[in-house]
Amino acid sequence: MSELRDKIISLEEKNAKLMEEIHSIEREKRSLGSEVYNTNKELKRLRTELDAFRSPPLIIGTLRDILPNDRVVVKSSTGPDFIVSVSKYIEKSALIPGSRVSMNKQSLAVMEILPAPLDPVVTGAEIIEKPDISYDDVGGLRTQMMELREAVEDPLLRPELYKKVGIEPPKGVLLVGPPGTGKTLMAKAVANATKATFIRLVGSELVQKYIGEGARLVRELFDLAKEKAPSIIFIDELDSIGAKRLDGSTSGDREVQRTLMQLLSELDGFTPTGNIKIIGATNRPDILDEALLRPGRFDRIIDIGLPDIEGRNEIFRIHTSYMNIDGHIDIRMLSAMTEGASGAEIKSICTEAGMLAIRDGRDRVTTSDFDKAKVKVMESEKNKISKPPALMFA
Repeated sequence: MSELRDKIISLEEKNAKLMEEIHSIEREKRSLGSEVYNTNKELKRLRTELDAFRSPPLIIGTLRDILPNDRVVVKSSTGPDFIVSVSKYIEKSALIPGSRVSMNKQSLAVMEILPAPLDPVVTGAEIIEKPDISYDDVGGLRTQMMELREAVEDPLLRPELYKKVGIEPPKGVLLVGPPGTGKTLMAKAVANATKATFIRLVGSELVQKYIGEGARLVRELFDLAKEKAPSIIFIDELDSIGAKRLDGSTSGDREVQRTLMQLLSELDGFTPTGNIKIIGATNRPDILDEALLRPGRFDRIIDIGLPDIEGRNEIFRIHTSYMNIDGHIDIRMLSAMTEGASGAEIKSICTEAGMLAIRDGRDRVTTSDFDKAKVKVMESEKNKISKPPALMFA
């Protein structure tokens, strides 16, 4: 019996070792299978890349017209128009006249629809999906903000109100006022309230060297706004492209006028109750072309002047609310001392006062800091205005 028992134990031990070897072989098999899968995947990727290198180059063209039987009219980059077939992998709904397409070099068949190109000037504009400026950050402009909200916010958020009354909201809003009075701030605040994409471009960036480039930039700017709708287009320094047209103009002036005419065309092309709004800003309304200011384009003109004492008091409260200031500081007195200051200058005074406190090694801003900052900032602005421009000699 003992010999039989020993033999059984020996066989069980051998069986256990064999089972361990089987499990080990299975693990190695799974590992090798994973390596084979990764190798095949890499091989497939390399073959795809090799096929892409071997494939003939494609020609870029423009879709002109759509014909029956899956055929279209395209204008190739080489010049002439062609009637060609369309790849079966392209959905018919994607075929829109004016779209860019890629075409096979031999058969000229349309292979795919390409995205519309955007100039780096347009894509490099200040594009903010949702500005972090709220109405609480805008001081001293209650009446102006109310007018801007009526013209921009209500049509975007409550267009049904205008339909019930039976009127159309303004297409465009023009903010007029000296530099530093809060024009850009107001535009960002209303974009924040409407959750609209804020697209800011300086008018001078639309002035280009070559004929037709400025007009193309304007078209692409509005195309970008449609793509990111709801959106607000903010054109700063509008007078750089919207100046009055004169008879005795140079070739450069005529190119600026072409850009202006394209802007007028775009303003006429979208509906007032749509999800795109345009806001312009200038400090030279006297030189703007009358075609820009007529009803149906920049319908509402909002005058943003220098803040009065109540406005300065509100602006001081906004900027000092983030500062560690002495409790004895009289905000009302600071407002009275800064007559003629713009909102940007008041912000500069607060920043300068804080820097003076840091210079003295203090963490609290005093009245003396504000007095010194006021003198420095206001005198600096006066010198900029009164000081004649320096003469440049070769």
